[in-house]
Amino acid sequence: MRPPVVPHLFVALLLAAVAALPACSGKSGAAVAHPAEAVPVTVATVLQRSVPVQIHAIGRVEAYSTVAVKSQVDGQIARAYFSEGQFVKQGDPLFLIDPRSYEAKVKEAEAALAKDTAQAENADLQAKRSDTLFKAKVISRQEYDDARTKARANEQAVWQDRAALENAKVELSYCYINSPINGHTGSLQIHAGNLVKANGDNPLVTINQVIPIYVGFSVPEQQLPRIKRFMAIRQLAVAAVIPGESQDPEQGVLSFLDNTVDVSTGTMKLKGTFPNPEKRLWPGQFVNVVLTLTERPNSIVVPSRALQTGQAGQYVFMVKPDLTVESRPVTVGDTVDDSAVIESGLKAGETVVTDGQLRLVPGARVEIKNAHEADGQRPPS
Repeated sequence: MRPPVVPHLFVALLLAAVAALPACSGKSGAAVAHPAEAVPVTVATVLQRSVPVQIHAIGRVEAYSTVAVKSQVDGQIARAYFSEGQFVKQGDPLFLIDPRSYEAKVKEAEAALAKDTAQAENADLQAKRSDTLFKAKVISRQEYDDARTKARANEQAVWQDRAALENAKVELSYCYINSPINGHTGSLQIHAGNLVKANGDNPLVTINQVIPIYVGFSVPEQQLPRIKRFMAIRQLAVAAVIPGESQDPEQGVLSFLDNTVDVSTGTMKLKGTFPNPEKRLWPGQFVNVVLTLTERPNSIVVPSRALQTGQAGQYVFMVKPDLTVESRPVTVGDTVDDSAVIESGLKAGETVVTDGQLRLVPGARVEIKNAHEADGQRPPS
């Protein structure tokens, strides 16, 4: 039998592939850092300090009080004394409803009172005379009783007229609508010249009180026992962080804990009260809320960016005195700002890598780039 004939093209390709193997091997070796080559990294020292125990949530600003101003009498709006969005104080005039018809009712009630007062005085005199005449047996018992009854009826008519006069004055006062609170007015719903009805469907204007002001937020019901426990000890601080202004949060106190858990979401509604002197918080605004429950002393803290996640959980690269690294598994607790609380795995004074972890393996040598930024960042050699 004759041996199979291998095509010349196949042989050429096979030889080319074999020749390329050393080149590929060399290129792969260049991509992997040599164990002796130091990897540049940034580091941070593990600190031990007190850290706050906090709950973070998204909140919405709510007016401290809201008043929908409505008319209590029918009439025509004669004047509006404010501009939309204006800040008004309690007692400031808002609207004037044409008072002329109500002034006439007051005068009518005053006239009726004067008339019945005169009649009551005359009836009282007649009753006194009839008393004298009855004792002298000049008039009958029936005439005496009629005089006394007439006097009492006229007296009651006077009281009725006084009540009608007071009611007329109250209705007249409703023509002058003043602000019941300090706050900012909203959009003007009805302008001068329009007719309004008493207690109409739509308010004339809505006023929101913004000094002080509420921030409402919700937390999971699992947090309720902790919140109630610390509320019983002291007043809890609440910070409202305005988006884009994280360096200057508004400070307030927890003032409200709802009396029921929302069964549809499993959350509890809370409110914080804020002085808001500069009116930075505005009704309807979304803010980031930080509720501080207490402080944990002597906590082990590292920057959050030092944490890595692997198949076995979270870990950090710890820099040893000989400038090599080891992978250290850690148990992470709360996160405060840009720092993480380490429950176990590290101790104060150790050095961890915060940047450059992608090129590290256990035992790799490192070169610390930020050793000059602060004393104690670089471990002893």
